[in-house]
Amino acid sequence: MVVWRLLLATTVTFGMATATVRVHAEPLPRAPTALADAPPPRVPGDNPATFKRVLAEFESVSDRVAASGQIVGLAIAVVHGGEVVSARGLGVADAVSRRAVDERTVFRLASLSKGLASTCIALLVRDGFIDWNESVQSLVPMFELSDSRAAPRVTLRDLLSHRVGLPYNALDRVLERDESYPMLVYKLRELPLSCQPGDCFAYQNIAYSLAGDIAFASTGRFYSYEVERRLFHPLGMQTATFGRVALEASGDWARPHVRGPHGFAPVRPKETYYRVMPAAGANASIADMAQWALAQLGHRPDVLPQDLLDELHAPEVATPGETSRIPWRRERVRDAQYALGFRYYDYAGHRMVFHGGAVQGYRAMFALLPDHDLGVVLMWNNESGVPSGLLPTLLDAYLGLPKTDWLGLDKLAGSKPAAPVRRVARAATAPAP
Repeated sequence: MVVWRLLLATTVTFGMATATVRVHAEPLPRAPTALADAPPPRVPGDNPATFKRVLAEFESVSDRVAASGQIVGLAIAVVHGGEVVSARGLGVADAVSRRAVDERTVFRLASLSKGLASTCIALLVRDGFIDWNESVQSLVPMFELSDSRAAPRVTLRDLLSHRVGLPYNALDRVLERDESYPMLVYKLRELPLSCQPGDCFAYQNIAYSLAGDIAFASTGRFYSYEVERRLFHPLGMQTATFGRVALEASGDWARPHVRGPHGFAPVRPKETYYRVMPAAGANASIADMAQWALAQLGHRPDVLPQDLLDELHAPEVATPGETSRIPWRRERVRDAQYALGFRYYDYAGHRMVFHGGAVQGYRAMFALLPDHDLGVVLMWNNESGVPSGLLPTLLDAYLGLPKTDWLGLDKLAGSKPAAPVRRVARAATAPAP
């Protein structure tokens, strides 16, 4: 299909890299659906009575984690069957003020932001602004690689599945030294390639954030505005924002905590990774993330149709080493790949969509079992690995797998009393605005 395009005469620098603004007068064809429908096997948690018991046990275990002294504040949401069946705040948002976490306390999402970026790009593809196989360089001329022949071959699909050809986490250390984003994009051309574009996986933050430049180049609108108008507003994610200023302006937000000589102490959020907004710059409450999980499970087809979700969640590239680092992945994950802004796991024979996030003082986990209409989101505001064991604890119980102490509960026994706990009653899905 020949697509008429109008190239504006100027290039615009807009807080990301430099991009050429282009207006499309005719839609491009959609990418094909990648996942085939297959009847999922029945598991114990699919039975309503069993699920009710599993959820009650999970909430009890969460209380034990909250009482362990290993967390400051923790927010958890579970969605199932098209409803938010549990949304809870445990502990405190600030260890000094002792303000309790609730379902509207805002946390940093860190790398969970990548799913927002890929979904926004998928919507632009659907609406004909861009195509999955379009060259990144054609939209963002500032993007260059050390091999001048390689850069034009990097497509949007390569970019969002981390197949650019750059080394792992390219220039993240330079970002942490307070370098500006446009200069980081410029410096990508100085790095040796690990492989040719499309040939291997290497996780990125700087390069991934070109998604924001692409959104601007193809629409003429800022990336944050596109996400707000296409995702936050229609999904009812009322406290979701971008950037440190917006986080600190939230009426109720969780401060990051680092371990000091007298326990966990609050610090100011770092600005650095907010500069790569599509990769790590979003904020949201657990109430917001519950709506996000429902949408990613297909319960908001008015915003995210199923064929678009299939495209996002379909595995694109193997991720070597992903199953060896963490005990529950080592034991349960049979296959690990990266899709478009999400990870794809075979969790003990069940399809799982996953992503984790971590920046100083914050951790987050997002997981879906699409074939069982189950979603789990966890966010906490200190550097501890203990809450991460809650995810496989719930999944194992739901799927009827052998019980394993992923949390080290025996070690947590007898721990000090929990910080104040605020619970939110189970509620049905919020109506669409």
